[in-house]
Amino acid sequence: MKRIAVITIALLASLSNSWAQCAMCRSTLENNYSNGNPGIAAGINTGILYLLVLPYSAVMILGYLWYKSSKDARNKLSGSTAAG
Repeated sequence: MKRIAVITIALLASLSNSWAQCAMCRSTLENNYSNGNPGIAAGINTGILYLLVLPYSAVMILGYLWYKSSKDARNKLSGSTAAG
C-alpha cells in the first residue's frame, strides 16, 4: 500500500512541471490568436499530434513485427517436430 502511495505522489509531483510548460505554450497561442493570427495555433496543434502519433505507431509496427516473427518461429518449430 505504501508503494502505491509513493508512486501516486511522484506522479502528481511530476505533473506540475508539465502543466507549467503547457501554460507557456497556451499563453503564447492565446496572444497570437487574439491578435488575429490563428494559423500559428493550428500549426502547433498539428505538430503536437505529429509528435504524439509517431512513437505510438512505431511501437505498434515493432509489436506487429515481433508477433509475426514469433508466430512464424512457432509454426516452423511445430512443423519440424511433427515431421521428425
